[in-house]
Amino acid sequence: MGLVLAVCGMPASGKGEFASVLANRGIPVRSMGDMVRVEVSRLGLAESPNIFGEVASNLRAKFGDDVLAVRLISDVDELLLKHDIVLIEGMRGIAEKKIFAEHWGDNFLSVAVTASEETRFQRVLSRNRAEDGNRKSFESRDEREKGWGLESIIEESNFIFSNDNDLVDLSVLVLTWLDDL
Repeated sequence: MGLVLAVCGMPASGKGEFASVLANRGIPVRSMGDMVRVEVSRLGLAESPNIFGEVASNLRAKFGDDVLAVRLISDVDELLLKHDIVLIEGMRGIAEKKIFAEHWGDNFLSVAVTASEETRFQRVLSRNRAEDGNRKSFESRDEREKGWGLESIIEESNFIFSNDNDLVDLSVLVLTWLDDL
C-alpha cells in the first residue's frame, strides 16, 4: 500500500502551495476545501466569506466532524492502486485525522504548514478568494477552525514546514523533504 499524506494549517498558511509542489511531482491531490466548495455550489448558495464555513459547520453538525474524511477515503484508496503517494490537502480537525490514521495506519503521515497571523492575513488580502474577507472574517475563520482541533493537529504533525518567507523557500524545503521520504 502507498503512503497517504494529509497537510493541515491555518487559513492562508500555504497548504495549497504545498499541494502544488507535490502535484507538480505527479502526486495526486484531493482537497477537502474543494469538497466544501462543491457542496456550496450544489446547494446553489452565493459565494461569500462566511458561506463556506457555514456549510462546513453544517455538514459536521449533521453528519459528524469526520464527514469529509469519511467521504474521501474511497477516492484516496482508489488512487493508491496506481500511485505510491496521495496527498489530502486541507485536513482541519481531530476527527478527520483520527479517521485517516485508523484507516491507513502506518501508511498515513500528517504534515503542517505554518505562518504568522500577519503573513497569513496579507496573503488573504492578495489572493482574493470568495471564502476570504476582511480582518474580522479572517479572525472568525481562524476561531472556527481552531474549534475543530486544527491547532492540535498542527502541533502533532509528523512534519512541520514554516512558510513565513517566499514560495521558493517553501518549494525547496518541500522538495528536499519529499526526496528524503
